Amino acid sequence: MATGDAFFLAFTVLGGLGLFLFGMQVMTAGLRDAAGDRLRLVIYRGTRAPWAGLGLGTALGFSMHSSATTVMTVGFINAGLLGLAASIPLFMGANLGTTLSMQLISFKLTDYALAAVAVGALTALAAPSTLVRSVARSVLGFGLLFLGMDVMSGAIAPHREELTPWLAFADGTTWRGMVLGTLAAWLFTAVVQSSGATIGMTFVLISAGALTSLTQVYPIVLGAHLGTTTTALLACLGTNVEAKRGAVANLLFNVANVALGLLAAPLFIALVQLTSDDVVRQTANLHTALMLVAALVFLPFTAPIAGLLRRLVPSKGPVAPVSFLDPTVLDRPENALTAVIREHGRTLDILMSSFMAARGFAEDPKARRRPRLLVTNEQAVNEIRDATHAYLDRLTHRYLSRRQRLLAQYLSNITADLERVGDHLQHVVDGIESQRQRAAYADDAELQKALLALFDHARAVLAATRRSLDVDAAAFPDAATEIEAAHARFVAASQSIRQNVNDRVAEHDLSAIAGLFFGRQARAFEHLGRHCFIIAQEQQQPLFALKPAKFDRFEPPAAAKRRPRRKPKRRPSPERASPNVEKGE
Repeated sequence: MATGDAFFLAFTVLGGLGLFLFGMQVMTAGLRDAAGDRLRLVIYRGTRAPWAGLGLGTALGFSMHSSATTVMTVGFINAGLLGLAASIPLFMGANLGTTLSMQLISFKLTDYALAAVAVGALTALAAPSTLVRSVARSVLGFGLLFLGMDVMSGAIAPHREELTPWLAFADGTTWRGMVLGTLAAWLFTAVVQSSGATIGMTFVLISAGALTSLTQVYPIVLGAHLGTTTTALLACLGTNVEAKRGAVANLLFNVANVALGLLAAPLFIALVQLTSDDVVRQTANLHTALMLVAALVFLPFTAPIAGLLRRLVPSKGPVAPVSFLDPTVLDRPENALTAVIREHGRTLDILMSSFMAARGFAEDPKARRRPRLLVTNEQAVNEIRDATHAYLDRLTHRYLSRRQRLLAQYLSNITADLERVGDHLQHVVDGIESQRQRAAYADDAELQKALLALFDHARAVLAATRRSLDVDAAAFPDAATEIEAAHARFVAASQSIRQNVNDRVAEHDLSAIAGLFFGRQARAFEHLGRHCFIIAQEQQQPLFALKPAKFDRFEPPAAAKRRPRRKPKRRPSPERASPNVEKGE
């Protein structure tokens, strides 16, 4: 092959692979946007039993592919919205589901690729409905996926004879060929972070005639199973210990099914060859069969696997509590509202963890990039915010007293304010990164001391806010007053610190760029404290209170409460008509 031909072949294949990967990404994003907040509720309900979790994971893996589903699952575990034991069947199902999506891709639908692109793109641009646009984007991604495969196949087909010797190392009939093929496919999958891309490329090589038998394909499929675990392992960096255990669970499941595939290779090859004469279809069937058998073997042992993971990945401290947003208490509004306040406290614990990591980042002048913990915690806070808003939305469909209705509004506002606290903390860290990239005041000890002083004053405000969210110990009005006092001290200290810095800038004792960066950071701290002050104002509303006497009371539907008699002799008292409306509310 001439150098020029090799150059154009390489970039045509890479371009087709890029279209394939981009199509998968667009399709996944469109389907997730279409699911919206309902996805969290579906995951909660679908993971209460192992078989249901396997089915849900299969559905998610089929629609969004295993990489996206496992990353999402790790994020939910890190946010406390999903437990470890419940996540294990979800990981198994995600891997199984992506094999079913590759079953669909194995059918030769490339003739309809441009039609899917046209319909998806035009609908996404013109449709007025957000849901329709999301579905249209998934159709667009599906078309791009097949278009990428067509581009790769068309480029490889004329050169299949030159490529065949390069692919001879993959051979499922010898241990050497099995190991080399598995390792090569593992590395390729780890780089592109998609087992679907590896299997799709295999389909292309088969269609082009470069791969001709299932025995050549067998180790490539095994390597794809191993490589797909890389995405979840990378996603768990900086997460809590339970999320790390979830990523390891995904790794162990795939290692187990690969080991099973290696030990039973002759049996799998013989049985799969009976399913079809087409090597592409055989490959898709093998991909599914390996995952299905492994899932059926290991699913009954979900609880022991969770115990094993806790020993393999021990915790150095107490495990963070899971979400308090229990859908089973929505019919008892006082319990549900209390759960939301507890969830606010859990959110602030995550924010405090981020705050201390940010302070450590500020103290270390050699650090140039923010700790990974700050990124994963910010994602967790965003997930909790969305889950809390969805929980309160569902609660408002129940019968609520006047106090409960207003309290739900106050708690929704606090949810948004807590998320904004996290945003402004990220802005502080953004400023530190930018300042260090510009070397604005790397050696100015006085300015560094001023920045740490802002951290310490802001920490006092956050600590007071956390105490105000302790429903077991705090009286809300008193705790809110404590927040206001801490905020007043912070404002006074911030103004004094900023004035000192401005004086140094004016006297040319400090560069203008240093003053600019410090001013942005101080402003972000002030916004952070302001949102804590707003939370205190919400807590001082007259009806911001819980009624312990109403805990565990089942609330009947509002319609049943308000149904009048046909011929009432007298107006019923408030207590008889609506037992959940307190006097004076």
